[in-house]
Amino acid sequence: MANLSNEEMLQKLTEFNTPAITNVVATYPGNPLCLGLYNPWVENWYTDGTVRAMYPNLKSKVGYAVTAVYGVADPNYKKLTLIDVMAAIEASPKPAVLVVQQKYPPEIAPKAAIAGGMMVTAMKAMGCVGMITNGVSRDVDEIREMDFQYILGGVASGHGDSGVYSINAPVSVASMDVSPGEIVHMDEHGACKFPADKLTEVSDKVAKMQQLEEDIMADMANASSAEELREMFARQKSYATRYDVNKK
Repeated sequence: MANLSNEEMLQKLTEFNTPAITNVVATYPGNPLCLGLYNPWVENWYTDGTVRAMYPNLKSKVGYAVTAVYGVADPNYKKLTLIDVMAAIEASPKPAVLVVQQKYPPEIAPKAAIAGGMMVTAMKAMGCVGMITNGVSRDVDEIREMDFQYILGGVASGHGDSGVYSINAPVSVASMDVSPGEIVHMDEHGACKFPADKLTEVSDKVAKMQQLEEDIMADMANASSAEELREMFARQKSYATRYDVNKK
Protein backbone atom coordinates (compact mmCIF):
# COMPACT_ATOMS: atom_id res chain seq x y z
CA MET A 1 0.00 0.00 0.00
CA ALA A 2 2.91 2.29 -0.71
CA ASN A 3 2.20 5.88 -1.70
CA LEU A 4 -1.32 5.82 -0.31
CA SER A 5 -2.51 8.71 1.83
CA ASN A 6 -3.57 8.10 5.42
CA GLU A 7 -7.18 8.47 4.35
CA GLU A 8 -6.71 5.88 1.61
CA MET A 9 -5.01 3.45 4.00
CA LEU A 10 -7.82 3.81 6.52
CA GLN A 11 -10.36 3.15 3.80
CA LYS A 12 -8.41 0.08 2.69
CA LEU A 13 -8.48 -1.30 6.24
CA THR A 14 -12.29 -1.33 6.15
CA GLU A 15 -11.99 -4.24 3.70
CA PHE A 16 -10.61 -6.47 6.48
CA ASN A 17 -12.28 -7.73 9.64
CA THR A 18 -10.99 -6.81 13.08
CA PRO A 19 -9.42 -10.24 13.74
CA ALA A 20 -7.26 -9.72 10.63
CA ILE A 21 -6.05 -6.45 12.14
CA THR A 22 -5.32 -8.03 15.52
CA ASN A 23 -3.30 -10.77 13.79
CA VAL A 24 -0.96 -8.14 12.37
CA VAL A 25 -0.89 -5.92 15.44
CA ALA A 26 -0.04 -8.49 18.12
CA THR A 27 -1.83 -11.85 18.12
CA TYR A 28 1.01 -13.91 16.63
CA PRO A 29 4.29 -12.34 17.79
CA GLY A 30 6.28 -15.29 16.41
CA ASN A 31 4.99 -14.69 12.90
CA PRO A 32 7.23 -12.43 10.76
CA LEU A 33 4.12 -10.67 9.44
CA CYS A 34 3.04 -9.70 12.96
CA LEU A 35 4.28 -6.36 14.30
CA GLY A 36 4.17 -7.60 17.91
CA LEU A 37 3.19 -4.17 19.20
CA TYR A 38 1.90 -5.59 22.47
CA ASN A 39 2.21 -8.66 24.63
CA PRO A 40 -1.12 -10.03 23.39
CA TRP A 41 -2.31 -11.38 26.76
CA VAL A 42 -0.93 -8.77 29.13
CA GLU A 43 -1.71 -5.47 27.39
CA ASN A 44 -5.25 -4.14 26.87
CA TRP A 45 -5.46 -3.48 23.15
CA TYR A 46 -8.75 -5.06 22.06
CA THR A 47 -12.26 -5.28 23.48
CA ASP A 48 -13.55 -8.26 25.40
CA GLY A 49 -16.88 -10.08 25.35
CA THR A 50 -18.67 -7.60 27.61
CA VAL A 51 -19.56 -5.44 24.59
CA ARG A 52 -21.05 -6.27 21.21
CA ALA A 53 -21.72 -4.62 17.88
CA MET A 54 -25.32 -3.61 17.37
CA TYR A 55 -24.96 -3.96 13.61
CA PRO A 56 -22.95 -7.13 12.92
CA ASN A 57 -23.65 -7.00 9.18
CA LEU A 58 -22.15 -3.53 8.80
CA LYS A 59 -18.81 -3.16 7.03
CA SER A 60 -15.77 -2.59 9.25
CA LYS A 61 -15.21 0.95 10.48
CA VAL A 62 -11.85 2.51 11.30
CA GLY A 63 -10.81 5.92 12.54
CA TYR A 64 -8.89 8.09 14.97
CA ALA A 65 -9.94 7.78 18.61
CA VAL A 66 -11.65 10.63 20.38
CA THR A 67 -12.17 9.76 24.04
CA ALA A 68 -14.56 10.85 26.75
CA VAL A 69 -15.63 9.82 30.24
CA TYR A 70 -19.28 10.11 31.31
CA GLY A 71 -20.92 9.74 34.71
CA VAL A 72 -23.69 11.08 36.91
CA ALA A 73 -23.99 14.86 36.70
CA ASP A 74 -21.74 16.50 39.28
CA PRO A 75 -22.95 19.91 40.53
CA ASN A 76 -19.36 20.78 41.39
CA TYR A 77 -18.04 20.14 37.88
CA LYS A 78 -19.87 21.53 34.86
CA LYS A 79 -16.91 22.62 32.77
CA LEU A 80 -17.45 20.10 29.95
CA THR A 81 -20.60 19.41 27.95
CA LEU A 82 -21.80 17.38 25.00
CA ILE A 83 -20.89 20.25 22.71
CA ASP A 84 -17.29 19.98 23.87
CA VAL A 85 -17.36 16.31 22.88
CA MET A 86 -18.66 17.31 19.45
CA ALA A 87 -15.94 19.95 19.16
CA ALA A 88 -13.30 17.32 19.93
CA ILE A 89 -14.67 15.11 17.16
CA GLU A 90 -14.66 18.08 14.80
CA ALA A 91 -11.01 18.82 15.66
CA SER A 92 -9.90 15.19 15.26
CA PRO A 93 -8.38 13.78 12.09
CA LYS A 94 -11.05 12.01 10.08
CA PRO A 95 -12.71 9.64 10.23
CA ALA A 96 -13.15 9.58 13.99
CA VAL A 97 -14.34 6.91 16.44
CA LEU A 98 -15.71 8.02 19.81
CA VAL A 99 -14.63 5.82 22.72
CA VAL A 100 -16.64 6.53 25.88
CA GLN A 101 -15.85 5.13 29.31
CA GLN A 102 -18.93 5.23 31.51
CA LYS A 103 -18.32 5.65 35.24
CA TYR A 104 -21.79 5.39 36.72
CA PRO A 105 -22.57 3.74 40.09
CA PRO A 106 -23.41 0.04 39.67
CA GLU A 107 -27.10 0.61 40.38
CA ILE A 108 -27.31 3.22 37.60
CA ALA A 109 -24.88 1.87 34.98
CA PRO A 110 -27.32 -0.59 33.32
CA LYS A 111 -29.86 2.24 32.88
CA ALA A 112 -27.61 5.07 31.65
CA ALA A 113 -28.28 5.08 27.90
CA ILE A 114 -26.11 8.10 27.21
CA ALA A 115 -26.30 8.13 23.39
CA GLY A 116 -29.18 7.91 20.99
CA GLY A 117 -30.38 9.03 17.58
CA MET A 118 -29.86 12.77 18.12
CA MET A 119 -26.35 12.39 19.53
CA VAL A 120 -25.28 9.99 16.79
CA THR A 121 -26.69 12.32 14.12
CA ALA A 122 -24.55 15.13 15.53
CA MET A 123 -21.51 12.84 15.77
CA LYS A 124 -21.85 11.79 12.14
CA ALA A 125 -22.11 15.43 11.09
CA MET A 126 -18.74 16.01 12.79
CA GLY A 127 -17.09 13.09 10.94
CA CYS A 128 -17.53 10.20 13.39
CA VAL A 129 -18.15 6.68 12.02
CA GLY A 130 -18.69 4.72 15.23
CA MET A 131 -18.92 4.74 19.01
CA ILE A 132 -17.62 2.23 21.56
CA THR A 133 -18.70 2.28 25.19
CA ASN A 134 -18.67 -0.10 28.14
CA GLY A 135 -22.17 1.03 29.10
CA VAL A 136 -25.57 1.10 27.46
CA SER A 137 -27.16 3.34 24.85
CA ARG A 138 -30.42 3.47 22.93
CA ASP A 139 -32.24 4.18 19.64
CA VAL A 140 -30.64 1.24 17.88
CA ASP A 141 -33.59 1.22 15.48
CA GLU A 142 -33.01 4.84 14.42
CA ILE A 143 -29.26 4.39 14.05
CA ARG A 144 -29.47 1.12 12.09
CA GLU A 145 -29.79 2.96 8.76
CA MET A 146 -27.11 5.57 9.51
CA ASP A 147 -24.04 3.49 8.47
CA PHE A 148 -22.68 4.02 11.98
CA GLN A 149 -21.28 1.20 14.14
CA TYR A 150 -22.47 1.06 17.73
CA ILE A 151 -20.45 -1.21 20.06
CA LEU A 152 -22.15 -1.27 23.45
CA GLY A 153 -22.40 -3.10 26.72
CA GLY A 154 -26.16 -3.31 26.18
CA VAL A 155 -29.25 -1.26 25.48
CA ALA A 156 -31.74 0.63 27.62
CA SER A 157 -34.53 3.03 26.79
CA GLY A 158 -33.78 6.03 29.01
CA HIS A 159 -31.34 7.99 31.13
CA GLY A 160 -31.09 10.77 33.67
CA ASP A 161 -28.90 13.84 33.91
CA SER A 162 -25.30 12.98 33.00
CA GLY A 163 -22.01 14.80 33.09
CA VAL A 164 -18.88 14.78 30.94
CA TYR A 165 -15.91 14.12 33.23
CA SER A 166 -13.09 14.33 30.67
CA ILE A 167 -12.41 14.62 26.96
CA ASN A 168 -9.36 13.27 25.12
CA ALA A 169 -7.74 11.70 28.15
CA PRO A 170 -6.82 7.98 28.21
CA VAL A 171 -9.78 5.66 28.82
CA SER A 172 -10.33 1.95 29.38
CA VAL A 173 -13.37 0.36 27.76
CA ALA A 174 -14.13 -3.36 27.81
CA SER A 175 -10.46 -4.28 28.45
CA MET A 176 -9.19 -1.93 25.72
CA ASP A 177 -7.02 1.00 26.84
CA VAL A 178 -7.29 3.86 24.35
CA SER A 179 -5.48 7.17 24.08
CA PRO A 180 -6.80 9.96 21.89
CA GLY A 181 -5.45 9.85 18.36
CA GLU A 182 -4.84 6.10 18.26
CA ILE A 183 -6.35 4.13 15.37
CA VAL A 184 -9.42 2.07 16.27
CA HIS A 185 -10.72 -0.70 14.00
CA MET A 186 -14.19 -2.07 14.75
CA ASP A 187 -16.66 -4.63 13.43
CA GLU A 188 -18.95 -7.42 14.65
CA HIS A 189 -16.05 -8.96 16.64
CA GLY A 190 -15.49 -5.80 18.68
CA ALA A 191 -12.59 -3.38 18.34
CA CYS A 192 -8.82 -3.14 18.55
CA LYS A 193 -6.43 -0.21 18.64
CA PHE A 194 -2.89 0.59 17.51
CA PRO A 195 -0.72 3.72 17.37
CA ALA A 196 -1.38 6.06 14.45
CA ASP A 197 2.30 6.02 13.50
CA LYS A 198 1.94 2.28 12.74
CA LEU A 199 -0.79 2.81 10.14
CA THR A 200 1.49 2.26 7.15
CA GLU A 201 2.98 -0.94 8.59
CA VAL A 202 -0.40 -2.38 9.51
CA SER A 203 -1.76 -1.48 6.08
CA ASP A 204 1.25 -3.05 4.35
CA LYS A 205 1.02 -6.36 6.20
CA VAL A 206 -2.67 -7.07 6.67
CA ALA A 207 -3.32 -8.24 3.09
CA LYS A 208 -0.26 -10.51 3.26
CA MET A 209 -1.39 -11.98 6.57
CA GLN A 210 -4.86 -12.54 5.14
CA GLN A 211 -3.42 -14.32 2.11
CA LEU A 212 -1.19 -16.40 4.39
CA GLU A 213 -4.21 -17.61 6.34
CA GLU A 214 -6.10 -18.38 3.15
CA ASP A 215 -3.14 -20.42 1.88
CA ILE A 216 -2.95 -22.42 5.10
CA MET A 217 -6.70 -23.05 5.19
CA ALA A 218 -6.70 -24.12 1.53
CA ASP A 219 -4.03 -26.71 2.31
CA MET A 220 -5.86 -27.82 5.44
CA ALA A 221 -9.09 -28.31 3.50
CA ASN A 222 -7.31 -30.93 1.41
CA ALA A 223 -5.68 -32.73 4.34
CA SER A 224 -6.47 -36.41 4.59
CA SER A 225 -5.13 -37.14 8.06
CA ALA A 226 -4.41 -35.57 11.42
CA GLU A 227 -0.72 -36.18 10.75
CA GLU A 228 -0.88 -33.95 7.66
CA LEU A 229 -2.55 -31.26 9.74
CA ARG A 230 0.17 -31.61 12.37
CA GLU A 231 2.81 -30.99 9.69
CA MET A 232 0.92 -27.97 8.36
CA PHE A 233 0.66 -26.40 11.80
CA ALA A 234 4.38 -27.00 12.28
CA ARG A 235 5.09 -25.22 8.98
CA GLN A 236 3.14 -22.06 9.75
CA LYS A 237 6.25 -19.92 10.09
CA SER A 238 7.57 -21.20 6.80
CA TYR A 239 4.31 -20.23 5.11
CA ALA A 240 4.98 -16.63 6.13
CA THR A 241 8.32 -16.68 4.32
CA ARG A 242 6.40 -16.95 1.05
CA TYR A 243 5.79 -13.24 1.45
CA ASP A 244 8.42 -10.53 1.42
CA VAL A 245 7.44 -8.76 4.63
CA ASN A 246 9.38 -5.65 3.60
CA LYS A 247 7.87 -5.43 0.14
CA LYS A 248 5.45 -2.53 -0.20
